[in-house]
Amino acid sequence: MELAGLPRGTVDRSRLLLIAALIALAFVGWTVTDERMHGMDAGPGTDLGTLGFYVTAWVVMMAAMMFPSIWPMVVIYRRVHEGRRERGRGAPAGATAIFVSGYLITWTAGGLLGYAIFEAARSLSIDAVSWDRGGPYLAGGVILAAAVYQLTPLKDVCLSKCRNPLSFVLTSWQPGRLGALRMGVEHGAWCVGCCWALMAALFALGVMSLGWMVFIAALIATEKLLPWKAMANWGVAVVLLVLGLSVAFAPENVPGLVIPGSPEAMEAMEAMGMEEGESMGGGAMHDATGGTVEESMDGGAMHQQPIGAGEMQK
Repeated sequence: MELAGLPRGTVDRSRLLLIAALIALAFVGWTVTDERMHGMDAGPGTDLGTLGFYVTAWVVMMAAMMFPSIWPMVVIYRRVHEGRRERGRGAPAGATAIFVSGYLITWTAGGLLGYAIFEAARSLSIDAVSWDRGGPYLAGGVILAAAVYQLTPLKDVCLSKCRNPLSFVLTSWQPGRLGALRMGVEHGAWCVGCCWALMAALFALGVMSLGWMVFIAALIATEKLLPWKAMANWGVAVVLLVLGLSVAFAPENVPGLVIPGSPEAMEAMEAMGMEEGESMGGGAMHDATGGTVEESMDGGAMHQQPIGAGEMQK
């Protein structure tokens, strides 16, 4: 690795400052996410809101969730970049920031694809997957699928790329700012390949939930940062297996899970400006799995029944 021109103290100081910067940005991301999404968790399949709201929230979420686990890759990139600069081999200023920006661009594209799939599924308004019917099985099934993906060859390849930053940087190196952007995009693609199923599980649990975001971020950090790759990967798979079965068959016993149709879910929908029956996206009010519902209280009991497309009675 090209570091011969750099004093050891300079390298260590630069590495610590870079790690501190990433952690600080992640902290800001968590703070902003908590402020913007506070009280908006309506449970599995929570409404994503307008495209503009979703994209900005998604980018901040990715910074909050991913920066704590990508620091080894960013540090290695910076170290190689600084080594090249000492040798006069073309290392423009700002390349590390551009590398991270490329990473976020890929995750933004992945988030847009997730938004399109989610909204397309919601638009079908399939009554069979409303929460009081097949919803828990659908949400649990998504989480179980994430557990299965943990043990696939594709997951292993993508995770290996994420866990071996020096190998990635040396084999994928491209000079200049455009090269930094391309490398960031490529690394982001491997990361999406590694973590897309965990993100799908987040959608199934409640994408507006700060608690579930922390949970998924912890799983990502576990599989990327712990030195025992196989143990970490299998451990994440087991956790997802237990969680998926619990959501499917006993969702009321899952700590932190907001049940669609519950008072907590109703409060979340009110926080998202749905008092008049409109979602954040301006369309019909849907339950957390896509079915239109009317929430009414009768003697303390919560009931669900179909309503017309633009209205909700409370």
